[in-house]
Amino acid sequence: MPSRDFKRTDRVGAELRRELGLLVHAAVRDHALPSVSVSDVEITRDMDWATVWITALQAEQAPEALKALKELTGEFRRALARGMRLRRVPELRFKYDDSVDKGERIETLLRQDAPPAAAVDATEQDEPVDD
Repeated sequence: MPSRDFKRTDRVGAELRRELGLLVHAAVRDHALPSVSVSDVEITRDMDWATVWITALQAEQAPEALKALKELTGEFRRALARGMRLRRVPELRFKYDDSVDKGERIETLLRQDAPPAAAVDATEQDEPVDD
């Protein structure tokens, strides 16, 4: 019998990510929250807990958005229970995904250390050409 490519938790996590993405987007709009989006959802094997990773457009507003989303957790679970065919909707834990911020910081550091493109071009032109 062939092995399955995806576990059930992966499929449920993907569906939760889609549904929660829509719910969070509506909550941001309806409650005038800072702009956030759902980047990933990780579910425990027993499907009792789901960790919802969010990213913020402005990192300094992330704590405010996290606090508001945690207060709306009950509403999100009720909406998921109505919209998804799950026996039991997992408890939701919202956490901030700082990987985008770290990536931007690394990119900024690399740009600071890299020589300007004009300087690289000038040094290449100064080198003698051997024929």
